[in-house]
Amino acid sequence: MNQRLRTAIFWLHLAAGLVAGSVVLIMSITGVLLMYEHQIVDWAERGYHSAPPSPGAARLPVTELVASAVAARPGTPPSAVTLQADPTAPVTVGLGKGRNVYLNPYTGEVLGEGSPKVRAFFRAVTDWHRWLGAGDENRETGKAITGASNLAFLVLVVSGSFLWWPRRWGWRQVRGIVWFRGGLPGKARDFNWHNVIGLWMWLPLFLIVLTGVLISYSWAGNLLYRMTGEEPPARQGGPGGGERRSGPGGGGEEEVSLAGLDRIWGVAERQVPGWESVSVRLSGEADEPAVFTIVSGGRGRPDLRAQLTLDRGTGEVVKWEPFATQSLARRLRSWGRWVHTGEAGGFLGQTLAGLASAGAAVLVWTGSALSFRRFVAWRRRRRTERTEAVAEIS
Repeated sequence: MNQRLRTAIFWLHLAAGLVAGSVVLIMSITGVLLMYEHQIVDWAERGYHSAPPSPGAARLPVTELVASAVAARPGTPPSAVTLQADPTAPVTVGLGKGRNVYLNPYTGEVLGEGSPKVRAFFRAVTDWHRWLGAGDENRETGKAITGASNLAFLVLVVSGSFLWWPRRWGWRQVRGIVWFRGGLPGKARDFNWHNVIGLWMWLPLFLIVLTGVLISYSWAGNLLYRMTGEEPPARQGGPGGGERRSGPGGGGEEEVSLAGLDRIWGVAERQVPGWESVSVRLSGEADEPAVFTIVSGGRGRPDLRAQLTLDRGTGEVVKWEPFATQSLARRLRSWGRWVHTGEAGGFLGQTLAGLASAGAAVLVWTGSALSFRRFVAWRRRRRTERTEAVAEIS
């Protein structure tokens, strides 16, 4: 690589790190804490299963289950309801934003709201990951900062791959940047760690950061559509991407209508034989079509999710949207959300994403240390030069 170009890339890399380093560190640490969120929440709420009263027993109608949840927790209208194929699994009714109530599907008994402390912890971590812990009134500012920092991190990842490339290939030049070496002094150790972690974590970090840009910026999503030859969809809601973590509940304070829900629920279940879960968003209009989400595979697999819109009165299919019928850009965006968390690769993918986030934290630390040492050395040289200049004059 041309030396002048390498120098320019180095200063770009250094500037991006200094500007965004502290925010990237926060996002990296919170990313590690969120690594096994889904498994930890499931473990904390493992006690809500109920055995069927008899083999093949039928669940209560959905409207009765929702009514039981509302009666037990008055004041907040239901926003969604989810049934699992597992006959022992509880029915989940979303109440408001982020609040779930679990019920015995055969008796309607309210079993509880899960583990509020565990969910509150992950909610707080997510708030820091996405908005730097900002409250509702400052979340747009927090989102703008994390989005810009994520974009700067993408610059760091890409420029780092160029800087890693040795000027000369030889074992002496390569061994210090491909594996950890013991017994090194501070600067050499930081350089070794920075290069080794940057090398081995480059691909997962690139995917995590790139998908983070898609989540943060609508223009990035629109660019993806245009690159695949499609027209970007009309913008809905607020700026940016979708929520990183969301339960069935989706908010909304208006009264909801359950009209026709029991009659069409079976239609939704029969649409995908072997379904794993079926959920529906609850709306306030009795004549508004019901939108079901049908999942036939594990979390993190958008290709095993489909959306079904049914007419409440007739049960006719208004729209059927399995993953395969979606446009290429929409499918890529769907995968992006799960690639960002690593869940697209299951438990192994989550682990790799968590390790990459931990590696990013170390990269910020070692990069900052190297920059500080560079600054101290520069100050020392300037002081020496001034002292020598004064000595020459005198």
